[in-house]
Amino acid sequence: MSGPVDETVLASEGRGVSAIEIQEGRTTTIGELAIVRVLPAKGRRSIGPWCFVDLMTPGDVEEPPPIEIGPHPHIGLATVTWLFEGSALHTDSLGTEQLIRPGQLNLMTAGRGIAHAEFGIEMSSAPSTKGHMGVQMWLAQPEATRHGGSRFQHLAELPVESLGDGDGTVLVGAIADAASDAAVDHPSIGMDVVFRGRVEVPAEPAFEYAVVPIGDPLKVDDAIVEPGSLAYVPPGYERLTVDTRSGTSRFLLLGGEPLGVPIKMWWNFVARNLDEITDAWRAWQDHDDDRFGPVPSTLARIDAPTPPWLGGA
Repeated sequence: MSGPVDETVLASEGRGVSAIEIQEGRTTTIGELAIVRVLPAKGRRSIGPWCFVDLMTPGDVEEPPPIEIGPHPHIGLATVTWLFEGSALHTDSLGTEQLIRPGQLNLMTAGRGIAHAEFGIEMSSAPSTKGHMGVQMWLAQPEATRHGGSRFQHLAELPVESLGDGDGTVLVGAIADAASDAAVDHPSIGMDVVFRGRVEVPAEPAFEYAVVPIGDPLKVDDAIVEPGSLAYVPPGYERLTVDTRSGTSRFLLLGGEPLGVPIKMWWNFVARNLDEITDAWRAWQDHDDDRFGPVPSTLARIDAPTPPWLGGA
């Protein structure tokens, strides 16, 4: 699942007196599905290798809209799909057909090019997460792999690390004694934490982090972060303290070593310059099956909009 990325994003000034910054997300739609996009944000294009975070919400609680995202392309990134409720079928140009359910991870790495589709099998109003059905995230690939081959990985089980008053499911990377088998190309961490009261999470000082609340406001160090926003934590922390007053709460912890290079993002592409994006766009519009093969899906193929820098091309 994915949607267009543009430069129109919002940010708020950091609250609290620490180095933590609060970045506000914005609402958008993909098809009929309501989305809260918390990354990228103005002035914050990536956090570690994480460059895209969409929270999926049903919009209509009585009749949640379907996830129907027809075949579309990606380059230079890995998609990370994590559901809180419901299930969806992933298909891609590698020939993959994989059902994903809560507690399972789909990781699709694009490299030079891949195409995929997502179809919701079971939809839910997700009352336990205050309407959030799941999250779609991207990891920008480093130079060493972004022009390489594509791959897909499904993990039916993931390690869980005890954090005192909470538990963290490790999606990618490792924390303490828990290490995910997800094959990622840059030092990173992704964890889904469910806790009560207060939780302390070990941190790697070389990493920068995002704390993304799921459903309830949280306090990260001395900064308050509301649902639909994220708390940016710069490198240098050895431990992160997160508090809640809402009983059982949930958040995503995303982080990693800074990429060290600026990235360009447009539509479903992650690159380093506009020429690379233009080449990928033309390949998709020209039905270049060598770069973006056919996807086994009954959903309609999605045409790319014309890049704004090409005008009427």
